[in-house]
Amino acid sequence: MGESGFAPIRRITIFGLVENVQRAFPIIHTLHTVRTFLVRVHLLNNFLADMNPPFQFGRAIADEFFTDRQQESERLLANFQNGINTILISPRRWGKTSLVKKVAKSAATNELKIIYIDIFQCREPEDFFQLFVETILKHAIPKWQQRLQAVGEFLTHLAPKITVSPDSTNEFSIALDLKKDEKTPAEILNLPDRLAEKLNCNFVICIDEFQQIGEFKDSLSFQKLLRSAWQHHTRTSYCLFGSQKHLMQHLFTDKSLPFYKFGDVIYLTKIPTQEWVSFIVSRFQNSGKNITPEQAQTICQTVDNHSSYVQQLSWLVWLDTTTAVTQPIIENAKADLIAQNSPLFEALTTNLTAPQFRFLKAVMAGEEKLTTQAAIEKYKLNSSANVMAIKKALIKRDIIEVYNERLTFTDPVLALWLAQE
Repeated sequence: MGESGFAPIRRITIFGLVENVQRAFPIIHTLHTVRTFLVRVHLLNNFLADMNPPFQFGRAIADEFFTDRQQESERLLANFQNGINTILISPRRWGKTSLVKKVAKSAATNELKIIYIDIFQCREPEDFFQLFVETILKHAIPKWQQRLQAVGEFLTHLAPKITVSPDSTNEFSIALDLKKDEKTPAEILNLPDRLAEKLNCNFVICIDEFQQIGEFKDSLSFQKLLRSAWQHHTRTSYCLFGSQKHLMQHLFTDKSLPFYKFGDVIYLTKIPTQEWVSFIVSRFQNSGKNITPEQAQTICQTVDNHSSYVQQLSWLVWLDTTTAVTQPIIENAKADLIAQNSPLFEALTTNLTAPQFRFLKAVMAGEEKLTTQAAIEKYKLNSSANVMAIKKALIKRDIIEVYNERLTFTDPVLALWLAQE
């Protein structure tokens, strides 16, 4: 997700709040009253003095902030160690990136190198090739002189422009001319496997936001190009994941597409409530505050066990708690969570039609048989064909999804926001 975290941060003053906190703490975007504003500045100053946040969100998390996912971790680790291609699929902000980075940290050795690439900014194949080559060279080869040798040895059909920082940062960038030869894409895509052979090691290439390739011009040809190269690699495996579930499912489960049955598909499920409750209670206790298991369960239920929102709502509750959590504190934190997301939800729903809004109201009400005549008449959805068209459009826009064979909101806080509109 646009990953904002807890750094860089300075002690907070009234005048420095906008500059420092809006970048580091998305929770401060909307504050209801001046009193709330001043209390939170005071609490944040006390908290930042210790720099030991009990909860994290808005970025990949690790170490004590990571909870559960034991089975998925073990399966992913086994895949990494045995050269099995892996596809991770789940809605956005369920912890895919955190899981991959956690396992990568455990799996990495001199003989197994894990390389992470985020292609969110890639809009065409040339962007992908550029980032692919530069990232692999940077992480596989420590010295820039050796990188230059690798370029000359493995990218023979290119005349790349290479820039190396003259200072100790050892920054390295490479500009590729992809028009020189039709063999160039294959050379680039086979680079990791050839490097692994030369270095006598294995690679796992983890590519985040992989659904972006579905947006490329002539995407099908590009997918065929990737699959035709990567399926022959013996020292390199791939872990592919992204934030748009329906696009990822389309790429990897459609029999007509090149990446069908490319590897082990892992569907992440929601972390169970009992795991979250134990985590929340312990994080409060470790910071000298108290929350009951029932209150922790309320936090989970409020945001439907959505990983990022559980951490964020817990943080909001923790922030307003002096010694012990109360129900009004949870309600105020919930209101803050909805308020800070309101601009996003307004933009997301501004072009929805009246029937689409009524469809969402039906989903909120728990209607399971929306194509029945009774549901169509109740929510004025016109016809069963129109119901199916609306469902398809809303899934494509990543507003709803099918989870455990029922329709649900991709973003549970959007449902809370709609309920009060």
